[in-house]
Amino acid sequence: MILEVLNIPKSTYYRWKNKTHKNDTVTQKVIKLCKANHYTYGYRKITALINQCYTSPINHKRVQRMMQKHHLNCRVRPKKTTRIGKPYYKTDNLLQRQFKASCPMEVLTTDITYLPFGHSMLYLSSIMDIYNGEIVAYKIDDKQDQSLVNDTLNQIDIPEGCILHSDQGSVYTSYAYYQLCEEKVIIRSMSRKGTPADNAPSIPGAFAVSSPTNFAFSNILVRLPFLSLSQSIS
Repeated sequence: MILEVLNIPKSTYYRWKNKTHKNDTVTQKVIKLCKANHYTYGYRKITALINQCYTSPINHKRVQRMMQKHHLNCRVRPKKTTRIGKPYYKTDNLLQRQFKASCPMEVLTTDITYLPFGHSMLYLSSIMDIYNGEIVAYKIDDKQDQSLVNDTLNQIDIPEGCILHSDQGSVYTSYAYYQLCEEKVIIRSMSRKGTPADNAPSIPGAFAVSSPTNFAFSNILVRLPFLSLSQSIS
């Protein structure tokens, strides 16, 4: 009776009714899937899951509109960001690839080298004098932590104003390392990030230099495969 008064064909009414019912069903399915997956899926993933249940594929734009209408958008975890220089204690590159010194203990360089030991790894922290390539301090440990670097630095008396060059590894940009250099009145210098050419000459090159320290240092590395873990790091 109402359809006749409004001059609406019955076929149009039932087509609208079935479409509305189908929309409600799809909407409930979208809401259920979003909740079940803790709102971590986007509209494309939800569309793919829904189309597994229906013979007639549903367009992803339709699902997107439903999710937007009901505030079901994927909740993205915020990106972690690092503030450049904070809380890290970085410094400028004072050497600018000029690895020269006019006297001993004027310019030093320090680094950590990985040493394969059986099925594990040891870590060698060393300090080299740029003047003559002598290894003035070193320590081997099975942990690459802050104490490894600081203990190496504490082995020697460094004159005030000496430049100590390193890369931007976390152990060298830490507050503990910065504080120790301040106490010893050491001037820190660091390579630019991602610029290997800024790094000082490699430690293996120091083996050619004849000195008691370098001889002992080389001897330990040669004997390393035949030593126990406790002997290696002692």
